[in-house]
Amino acid sequence: MPLTTEKKKELIDNFRLHEKDTGSPEVQIALLTQRINNLSEHLKKFKKDRSSRRGLLKLVGERRSLLDYLKRQDTSRYSKLIEALNLRK
Repeated sequence: MPLTTEKKKELIDNFRLHEKDTGSPEVQIALLTQRINNLSEHLKKFKKDRSSRRGLLKLVGERRSLLDYLKRQDTSRYSKLIEALNLRK
């Protein structure tokens, strides 16, 4: 199921740094996380969907790169984001 406009706006509002922020690492990671969660649910139902699995792996790699960048730039923002998105167990 694709990300709805309302859900996307809600995620941007929760993770933005300032009023017109839509491209900060926090916002991008939050949006990617939502897409990854949706795709993971899809793959639980359709186990043989290889093209979606490849897309999921690409999204996970992109999120990993953004997380590494944020960790290098500002560790406190990284820690808050990890906690807010519940990425680490």
